[in-house]
Amino acid sequence: MKHIRSSAFTAEKAWGSLPIASMQGISVKLHWTDQPYKWHVNDGDEVFAVLDGAVAMHYRSAGQEHIALLNTGDVFYAERGTEHVAHPQGEARILVIEKEGSV
Repeated sequence: MKHIRSSAFTAEKAWGSLPIASMQGISVKLHWTDQPYKWHVNDGDEVFAVLDGAVAMHYRSAGQEHIALLNTGDVFYAERGTEHVAHPQGEARILVIEKEGSV
């Protein structure tokens, strides 16, 4: 049993995380950040839920770059192979559910 108050979580560096669960090869982590990540492609599907703050999610589809503005409560689903990068707008807390060992 765990009870985590996500609004109180911070990390020593951008994209620092708090592992929450590991379920049959799937990891669930709470991330804190105030800096962009890096363009990347996961080797599995990813669910990205903004718990606090706002994030501009850049992604490429059919050779074109798109941006989805995610606010608190919004969820972004990146299928396996989707190139994407998250740009927080200030501080953000994000729940990421993905295959263990993903970038």
